[in-house]
Amino acid sequence: MYVCICNNVTERDIEQAVRDGARTVDCLADRLAVSTCCGQCRCYAEESLQSALGALDGSEELPLAVAV
Repeated sequence: MYVCICNNVTERDIEQAVRDGARTVDCLADRLAVSTCCGQCRCYAEESLQSALGALDGSEELPLAVAV
């Protein structure tokens, strides 16, 4: 699902950024430009970040990308 329409950032993009070391919304903004235009997505970006961090800690699984 899209998190940031302005910059075409999806939940999967955020999950990958977390796997690559992102830990804050500001870090996501630097890496993905999420919440850098209109800012309307910041709350949802934070929710997506927390979900991805929870999955990283093992409390839930992140979906794995499948090569086709």
